[in-house]
Amino acid sequence: MKRFINTLRHIWSIEELRNKILITLGLIAVYRFGSYVVLPGIDTVGLQDYTDQAQEGLQGLINIFAGGAFARASIFALGIMPYISASIVIQLMGIAVPYFQKMQKDGESGRNKQNQITRLLTIAITFVQAVSYLINLKSQTPEAIVPESVMPYAVFMAVNVILLTTGTLFVMWLGEKITDRGIGNGISLIIMIGIIARLPQSMVQEVANRMSTEGAGLIVLLLELVILLFVILVTIMLVQGVRRVPVQYAKRVIGNKPQGGKRDFLPLKVNAAGVMPIIFAQALMFLPAAFAGLFENNETMSAVNVAFSDYMGWTYNITFAVMIVAFTYFYTAVTINPTQIADDLKRNGGFVPGVKPGKDTADLIDNIMSRITFPGSLFLAAVAIFPAIAMIFGVDAGFAYFFGGTSLLIMVGVILDTLQQIESHLLMKRYDGLLKSGRLKGRSTVGGAA
Repeated sequence: MKRFINTLRHIWSIEELRNKILITLGLIAVYRFGSYVVLPGIDTVGLQDYTDQAQEGLQGLINIFAGGAFARASIFALGIMPYISASIVIQLMGIAVPYFQKMQKDGESGRNKQNQITRLLTIAITFVQAVSYLINLKSQTPEAIVPESVMPYAVFMAVNVILLTTGTLFVMWLGEKITDRGIGNGISLIIMIGIIARLPQSMVQEVANRMSTEGAGLIVLLLELVILLFVILVTIMLVQGVRRVPVQYAKRVIGNKPQGGKRDFLPLKVNAAGVMPIIFAQALMFLPAAFAGLFENNETMSAVNVAFSDYMGWTYNITFAVMIVAFTYFYTAVTINPTQIADDLKRNGGFVPGVKPGKDTADLIDNIMSRITFPGSLFLAAVAIFPAIAMIFGVDAGFAYFFGGTSLLIMVGVILDTLQQIESHLLMKRYDGLLKSGRLKGRSTVGGAA
């Protein structure tokens, strides 16, 4: 306890770190305040039914990411996910389109152009999602919208589409300001704050359900908490990942006979993609239902909407798991360049014993990454769909989202990354770190797509 108090005192004594933390808290407070500002033309009394409906299924997941703003029909109802979706599209274009590939190689000017295109695409995606959101709101709970005598429907749509689009852009700006002047990755922190904001209410609801006369009682509640703790520990291991692969294993992978002697390692992570594959997949899973919502009278589109809105359904979860596996390979290929690693080893006088420098080393690393990525991607997919399994066993939908999936992965990943940045400031000022070892492992930021 004394060490913890001393650490807090050291954090506060570093002016730069103190200012960064205060700026971050201030901008987050602005975001949380905005999430309670309701759109014009919304009857808050009639909105209650929609608020209840938005706690379950895919809408419940979106609502968690938006910190409850989605269910409250707030100006921040769409949150930051349109920006994440736009970033994913641009990164995919960087793999397939030569123009974007050249842009990525142009250094700072190329990144600026890419960021500008991402912002423009964010506006387009937000516009489509805003129209879909308002149409869905009217179809599910028409009493939540004031009568046309008070505000004509055309005016309601025009004003609120603009406000929802502007709200997402403002949240994006807040995230960028947190990254530039605060602590941690701003986009990631905004998503995490929205998730954590729902945790106390969800936990209270689960306790109330279990302790009611129809609930399973205290024993089942304690079992749930034990399982949740276990899943959190597993998620921490998954986010941090194994960071060194034995050379002996690497040689067995490609059929070479391991040589005796010193036990050497390659600096590779089993989970090199971090939490990004699940962020990518989750963002794209929002699109089919949002697009199908624009054609509510079309039977095919209605079926698509139902299939991709059922968070517990087979179609949704199988598609989600397959996309996570695919994106794990994709993001690993983007972030890990075997040829560059082999060239860096050769340039710095390093080598893999028994393997020729250059192409042979690059092939070795590529083969290793192809094989160790597969179990990591399956593990990531399993954690992602675990909340749906928890719901099948009777866990309340709001609380089940914290048993794994995107919510838990983002929380663990962002917290580790933010703590790592704070620890770096402490160690730089020659203070003790947050841990006795002074080696807190972080991970690639969620905002890698942001």
